[in-house]
Amino acid sequence: MKTDATVSRNKKSGGYVMKNRLKKGIVSVIRGLLLFGLCFMIIQPILTRFSISLMTEADLYDSTVVLLPRHVTLENYKIVMDLTSFFRKDFPYLDSMLNTLWVSALSSILQVIACTLVGYGFARYNFPLKKFWFGCVIAVIIIPPQTISIALFANFNAFDPFGIMTALTGKPLNMLNSTLPYMIMCLTCMGLKDGLYIYMLRTYFQGIPKSLEEAAFVDGCSTMHTFVRIMLPDAIPTIASCFLFSFVWQWTDLFYTRNFFKTINMYSTKLTGMASQMVRYFAALNSSDPNATIVVPQAREQQLLNIGVLICIIPLIILYVFTQKTFVQSIALSGSKE
Repeated sequence: MKTDATVSRNKKSGGYVMKNRLKKGIVSVIRGLLLFGLCFMIIQPILTRFSISLMTEADLYDSTVVLLPRHVTLENYKIVMDLTSFFRKDFPYLDSMLNTLWVSALSSILQVIACTLVGYGFARYNFPLKKFWFGCVIAVIIIPPQTISIALFANFNAFDPFGIMTALTGKPLNMLNSTLPYMIMCLTCMGLKDGLYIYMLRTYFQGIPKSLEEAAFVDGCSTMHTFVRIMLPDAIPTIASCFLFSFVWQWTDLFYTRNFFKTINMYSTKLTGMASQMVRYFAALNSSDPNATIVVPQAREQQLLNIGVLICIIPLIILYVFTQKTFVQSIALSGSKE
């Protein structure tokens, strides 16, 4: 019955109904293929690394094994665990993961707090040299942090703002090899990618109607009360996105980690040192002389490094699974407020 009604409508419209449905169907198929291709490009490297991680060493050199391993083994994961704890007896793999977790979480929280306040200020208030200071924010996005590495080292090696430290202790304070320098940078919006977070939050707050704040002011709310009770709840999806970006970038960061966290066991630095540890590890296993020279095949080295990368992204996948609703909501609402 429904088919007959559709055919009748199609005849009356001169074939427009059928053409419209056909057009929508073709667009849906093309969109589905594009989405499948994009998803495959993102997921395929992870699936390939996971498959290789389950292969035995013989499968690596077997030309008939393309993707699926012929002999499945978890021994490679054990070797990676041993590599990360090869020079210490207290299982530093877990220690490095916990250190990376609390450093990333703390720095991300400080960045979000500071950037939210600054982004709101740029969006709602006029102050002297506003365009200049926002230009400095854009410069923080564009200029790589490596260009100021020497200045950062010199500043925190002899930290003495306005001569206060010299007046109190007689000499500048050496803040290197601790988390304090980077946490200070996060609070002053000079941390990793802070310029991007300020730009995102400023854009969001600019899209919120000023009438909401004006109504709150009429009801007797102060500036801070209006920000906390009116503006902040609506900005939670965007703030959550900034937190996720900050956490992910800090989790895999090497620049600030090598500069400020030298005495802290971080997973990113341990992962980069795995290749140099493999020679000593396999030499200790296969020879009575731990200093004996041994060559680790490149395929075997890459396999173990890939396992280290997979272990590194597991916490990030778990974090995204629990926060994907908020993250997607922030994208859907971006620019929708007028």
